[in-house]
Formats: sequence, structure tokens, C-alpha cells
Amino acid sequence: MRSHLLNDTTAEQYRRSVTEGVERVAARIATTDRPFTGVTVDALSPRIAGIDLDRPLHDTAAVLDELEDVYLRDAVYFHHPRYLAHLNCPVVIPALLGEAVLSAVNSSLDTWDQSAGGTLIERKLIDWTTARIGLGPAADGVFTSGGTQSNLQALLLAREEAKAESLADLRIFASEVSHFSVKKSAKLLGLGPDAVVSIPVDHDKRMQTVALARELERCASDGRVPMAVVATAGTTDFGSIDPLPEIAGLCEQYGVWMHVDAAYGCGLLASLKYRDRIDGIERADSVTVDYHKSFFQPVSSSAVLVRDAATLRHATYHAEYLNPRRMVQERIPNQVDKSLQTTRRFDALKLWMTLRVMGADGIGELFDEVCDLAAEGWKLLAADPRFDVVVEPSLSTLVFRCIPAAVTDPAEIDRANLYARKALFASGDAVVAGTKVAGRHYLKFTLLNPETTTADIAAVLDLIAGHAEQYLGDSLDRAS
Repeated sequence: MRSHLLNDTTAEQYRRSVTEGVERVAARIATTDRPFTGVTVDALSPRIAGIDLDRPLHDTAAVLDELEDVYLRDAVYFHHPRYLAHLNCPVVIPALLGEAVLSAVNSSLDTWDQSAGGTLIERKLIDWTTARIGLGPAADGVFTSGGTQSNLQALLLAREEAKAESLADLRIFASEVSHFSVKKSAKLLGLGPDAVVSIPVDHDKRMQTVALARELERCASDGRVPMAVVATAGTTDFGSIDPLPEIAGLCEQYGVWMHVDAAYGCGLLASLKYRDRIDGIERADSVTVDYHKSFFQPVSSSAVLVRDAATLRHATYHAEYLNPRRMVQERIPNQVDKSLQTTRRFDALKLWMTLRVMGADGIGELFDEVCDLAAEGWKLLAADPRFDVVVEPSLSTLVFRCIPAAVTDPAEIDRANLYARKALFASGDAVVAGTKVAGRHYLKFTLLNPETTTADIAAVLDLIAGHAEQYLGDSLDRAS
């Protein structure tokens, strides 16, 4: 079995095996003509359940054949221009090269003696990002597994900085369309069930700062402690961006930690056209960025950034076998001192390779393209009487629903839209997402693929309308 270990004697076998795998994936991507096959859980489950993991195949080619059957053929392919569902981007080739390198070398980014150059590369990228944000010379941060972890760590720091006598007194303020991880983080941090105060949004799905001011004043008058305000730069459902300058002003007035969840909107940091949409982000105490959403990076690639590096001490613990305190005096850089994780992948290498090959402007151009595409898609929807579109996009998300001409019952319209999404997914012709707006079912395009065209959007809208009409026709047949 030692022949399977990667070392100096097996380097050629490694090259052959990985090349064979890459060729399989490349062939599949080159011939994929729709984002999904439409396979069902009932059809796929028996194929995987029937595999005996205690009986290995002992042959790479045979394993790849099996993988083709249970995964590659039926995977949901985000690179396809008619994948329009969630915050999943197609990935750039330099990042995939970085993924191959980091997986093989397998550095762990917790301590210097496990990563050396990897530690310095990650720190350089953190400095690059904080400079793009404008957080100032004392800023720092660390890579994380994703936006949920980044938000959790930011709120942990905010909790510790608040110095409340009782956790029950702490309050977090976030818009009613903020990410669910805010409430999840509050629970994980031991806060009370009423800890997160939901702030209403305006017509454009942006936090109402008048309402925020009112709630901050109420918090103070009630003897509670305002722990943090979470402003969102790119909500999951709408791509809306909260009024960051106004929120920053209120945070300064009330002495509250300002966290900006820019997991989605961080692509604007590289934008050549729309950077001003996140003006005010530089006044935050902490920021979440997900490079694997709008920097076209493979999962996972995220970071939490802070204005004051000293606040990261709240995540620091020392172990003699790993990062003893003496290393701080010896100026040995251990990233575990900043992280909630211990063992941690060198995910920063993917972004490093991307910037060194493409440059920040190259990333920005791609993100600008999808923002422009969303603007064109909004025009299509606004001019089409078959659809109701919720809000003009700030980023690249469109939320809408089909409104069949002959139907007035909102519940029946809900069912028609739910059916259309399900039928579209089952066909594999396109993949779209769904959400609720004011209690009603809507559909969602999250446009993160520059290869998607307005023709693709128009075609998918026609498919959605067709499925909705089919449902309504079948419903009338059943009722008659």
C-alpha cells in the first residue's frame, strides 16, 4: 500500500493519476450541454448505496469509471451559462492550478513550521484585501472556510469588545434580509433568543437607517448593550447593499461595532465601474469577504478582516505543542493565533495564482460583466407582462415571479411558480433558485457567469412561463 503514498518514488504515478482525472473532468466539461441531467434522488441513491467501500477496485481507471457513473455525469455544473441559481460562480483556471498545487503539497496554515511561505502569502493577500477595503495600517485578518465562519468570528470579536456584564443584555442589529448566519452566530455565541434585532428594509431591500437609529436608542434606554450592527453589502436574496456611510455614522454615534457582510459584494473591491456602490465599507470594524462567490474562486476561499489587528486576540489560544507564547516574542508568525480553525488548508494560494496570472482588473472586469448582465435582465423582466420583478439589481441578482394572465389567486400563482422551478430542475435545461417575498413564492436568478447572455435569460424565462402555464392547464383539467 505504500505505493499510493506521494513521495519521491511515486511522483510519476502521481502525475499519471492526476492527469487521467483531469482529462476525465475536462472531457465532461467540454461536452456538458446543460447544467444538470435531471437525475432524481430515487434514481441516484441505489447506485451509490450499492457500492461496497470495503471492496476496493485497485485500479484508478476503474474508480474513475465508477465516479463517472455516480458523480461526474449527474453533477450540477456551475460553469454552464444556464446555471442561474445560487451564489456559485464558475471558477478561473489559475485558481484550479493553485488548488492542484495546494492539495499535493498539503501545507497546514496553522503554524509557521508547517507552512513557511504559505503563511507569508496568506498574510500578503490579507494586506492586499484590507488595503482595497481601506481599513487602515493596523488592519489584519485571516482566511476562513466561508462567510458563515467569517461572520461568526467577527461577531465573536464584537461580543468580547462589548464587555457586557451579561450576555443576555447584548443586542445585534441586522436587516430583515441579512444572512441567516447572523442569527446562527448569535446562538453559537451564547446570546439570548432576542439578541438579534431585525431592522426593516426599504423598497430597494436596504436597511432603513431611521429604523436602525430608533432601535439603537431603544436599546440604550432599555439598559441593553448594542454589541454590533451587521450591514450587508450584497444580500443573498436581492444583492442589495445597505447604506454603509449612514450606518457607519450611527455606529460611531452609539459606539457600536460595525460589521459588513460583503461575502457577495466583495467583487466590487476589484470592480472598474461600480466600486463606489460599497463606499463606507472602509469605516467598518470587521468585514466578511467570500472570494469563492465573486472572485471566481473554487470553494472554499473566504476571509474575515478587521480594522484593528489587536481584536484578533479574542480568538487566540496557546498550546505548548503548537504555538507556545514564546513564539510571539520571537516574532514567529503563526496564523492559528488569529483563527477559529487549527488545521487549515492553504486556500489563499488559489487567489494568489489568480492575481498573479489575471490581475485584480481581470477579476473586476468579469464581475462588472455579470452586474451589467443583471441590469439587462432586469429590463427584460420589467418589460415582460408575464413577470413581476421585485427590485432593480445593485449586483447580479434578479428576484421575480411568473404572473399568468388568467390567474388572480396568489396561492395558485405561488403553486405555479414552485412547479415551474421544480419542472425546470427536473428537465436539466436550467437551474434557478427560489425565495419568499412578503410571504409569496418568487424565483431568483443569481448571475455570476460572464458567459451567460441575455438570450440565455430570455430563453429560461420562456421555459419558466411554459412550465407555469402547463401547471395551470393541468390544474384546470384536474378540477373539471
